[in-house]
Amino acid sequence: MSAATALRLPPVRGELRPDEPLARHTTWRVGGPARWFLRPADRADLATLMAALPHDTPLLWLGLGSNLLVRDGGFAGLVVATRGRLDAIEMHGPRRLYAEAGTPCALVARFAARQGLTGAEFLAGIPGTLGGALAMNAGAFGGTIWPLVRGVETLDRRGRSHARTPADYAVGYRSVQGPAGEWFLAAELELQPGDVRSAQGRIRELLERRAATQPTAEASCGSVFRNPPGDHAARLIEAAGLKGLRQGGAQVSPRHANFIVNRGGATAADIEALIETVRERVARAFGIDLQTEVRIVGEARHEG
Repeated sequence: MSAATALRLPPVRGELRPDEPLARHTTWRVGGPARWFLRPADRADLATLMAALPHDTPLLWLGLGSNLLVRDGGFAGLVVATRGRLDAIEMHGPRRLYAEAGTPCALVARFAARQGLTGAEFLAGIPGTLGGALAMNAGAFGGTIWPLVRGVETLDRRGRSHARTPADYAVGYRSVQGPAGEWFLAAELELQPGDVRSAQGRIRELLERRAATQPTAEASCGSVFRNPPGDHAARLIEAAGLKGLRQGGAQVSPRHANFIVNRGGATAADIEALIETVRERVARAFGIDLQTEVRIVGEARHEG
């Protein structure tokens, strides 16, 4: 029996697989299986499936797999993987850049620079896709995505697309609230005219700074905690003496305290336990409750 038949869905032109290990698709390299894992062929393929999807099916959109911890028991629903799909990028006028949700942020930065546009260079430091950046108002090096946004396209659970403006969203620090039951398909960004060489040089400078200060060669999710008002999570964690702290195969990075790295063989349970230990010890030392930036989904593995 095919995956589509078992789920009582119409045939898809892309890939629909059951019980796909999500450790293959997350930057932490941990995570149990997705009950169903979809790589849509294109928007129409995705819309057709969404229209037929039972309304109570849990749904998770997955880009590059950063900023995400999937528990060891996996995700009991449908994962929509946009990596390598939904990744068109083009110009819509002299200052408007259009990109679909599956486009890596770093690619958006480089494409904009080649067009002689500035303002998107910081996106080179975000290890995710545009869709994920829109969903959390991702930022790096002092820049955030939503000040650039002039319009977005979304898809709802009935497979209908919508054109939205920033006025439809309440945007805050690492937080975006908008119409319920919709997911980002694409965005149009407005950038400023500039010089190709200087924009490309700025990207190189930012990437060099990132490589010098973050564990970019190790398995991590990016920053784990949001910065509290007026302070930095990394400073608090380091001041609490937690750099290098380990839980199983997971470790608070000795290079940057707001990163947890998989040293090899870590489980999602190791990482989640280390997150909670860091939160508890920072709260005990400074009275500050660190909030996670990383999204934690799925079920714990049940032994026996």
